[in-house]
Amino acid sequence: MTWERMDSVDNTTSITDAQIVDMYWQRNETAISETQHKYGRYCNYIADNVLHNAQDAEECVNDAYNRLWTLIPPAKPEYLSAFLGKIVRGLAVDRRRMNRAAKRGGETETVALELAECFGAYDDDGAENGAVLRDSINRFLAGLTKEARVVFMRRYWYMSSVADIAHDLDMGESKVKVTLFRTREKLRKHLEKEGFTI
Repeated sequence: MTWERMDSVDNTTSITDAQIVDMYWQRNETAISETQHKYGRYCNYIADNVLHNAQDAEECVNDAYNRLWTLIPPAKPEYLSAFLGKIVRGLAVDRRRMNRAAKRGGETETVALELAECFGAYDDDGAENGAVLRDSINRFLAGLTKEARVVFMRRYWYMSSVADIAHDLDMGESKVKVTLFRTREKLRKHLEKEGFTI
């Protein structure tokens, strides 16, 4: 059964996928709202089928829009629905794993899963390589805003929960999550640029 038959895609909009992709390339933030208008129900359908939790699904879809913004450019997908659907599903599966990990092992395992997307298959082959990676991360942290750096360190060094970070820094939990997501994306790109295999 196609997504279109399920009325998950809003085909009433006159804007084409190619036009939306061009907006991303032009860094026009209207691209996100157009994506949401056309594919919001489609994305929520995918996320909800994986997570079976409306709030988690909504957060996952919002994360997908942020991920799309970071991937286009350089990506230029011919089929935006398939490209976006793959992102949503991947994030939803990751969220489900984190939810299960939180129930089993608290923040430590959850944090490890969050960082896995930055380090991926990196193999720490000895102390020398470990030192190179450490120096690269330190340079990355030095280039962040103070707020982003504090949030990142609280989460990934001190293993603080999102709720505790939000409370201590007088921030909304959603802002903390978005800050962490964007910082992880920046770190992943930074490491790729410096030659680490992610």
